[in-house]
Amino acid sequence: MQNGQCVEQNKAAQLLTAPTHPYTQKLLNSEPSGDPVPLPAGQAPLLEVEKLHVAFPIRKGILKRVVDHNVVVNNISFSLRPGETLGLVGESGSGKSTFMNIIGCLDKPTSGTYYLDGSRVSDMDKDELAGIRNAKIGFVFQSFNLLARTTAVENVELPMIYGSTPARERTRLAAEALARVGLRGRERHLPSQLSGGQQQRVAIARAIVNDPSMILADEPTGNLDTSTSVEIMEIFKSLNDQGKTVIIITHENDIAEYGERIIVFKDGSIVEEKRKRNGAPQAKETIHT
Repeated sequence: MQNGQCVEQNKAAQLLTAPTHPYTQKLLNSEPSGDPVPLPAGQAPLLEVEKLHVAFPIRKGILKRVVDHNVVVNNISFSLRPGETLGLVGESGSGKSTFMNIIGCLDKPTSGTYYLDGSRVSDMDKDELAGIRNAKIGFVFQSFNLLARTTAVENVELPMIYGSTPARERTRLAAEALARVGLRGRERHLPSQLSGGQQQRVAIARAIVNDPSMILADEPTGNLDTSTSVEIMEIFKSLNDQGKTVIIITHENDIAEYGERIIVFKDGSIVEEKRKRNGAPQAKETIHT
């Protein structure tokens, strides 16, 4: 079990931090990268994908020759504007997790383009993607991914460690983020001293401490009871009210309903979209990709 915990901790550290790389520092200084995508008049999308396609080769025989491809994400075009909340819902195997990995800059598409906050991230290398993850995206995971022997405030400091933020400033910003999610006074608590809901609040504080362009929450209530799930979703709603862009990936329709927009994944495609106006569901729209 201890080895398993170490693997999870290493995974969290890898996803939430970036190597000391000039590109990372450039992002933290808010210098745009990549070629800007031509946009229509009005507010520019924060996130835009065009003909995004992910396929994995199927190999057979002694020589492992490619005989076919398993299409997981099928030529998706999609955009999200700053300040929107999106619920991305789909059953296991629908392709939503692979799509999440692409928009979270954890993987690269087979083909297609992806722009995030003016940067063409679909063409970036491994180090550049790590910089984007650290500076532009706040991650929240189902399993919290907190370092077990590290205090709440130290867990929240993690994304800032590889930037230029001085230690004292990191602690101050981390404490402020914890206060924003209702954990003032819990800064020195270890994860084992916190409830599941409190641990997820720490994870949300960690996600927002770098003031990212987008919060990406993967099944954020999957390990929580119903009442605690409502509390956590209200935090996301509050963050959105403050202008944060939030994407919730879930298989639960009631959780997806917190989004202003809801898109449904099936067989690697977005097959349905539902929009809300003033909190009220609007007519469903079928999306052809």
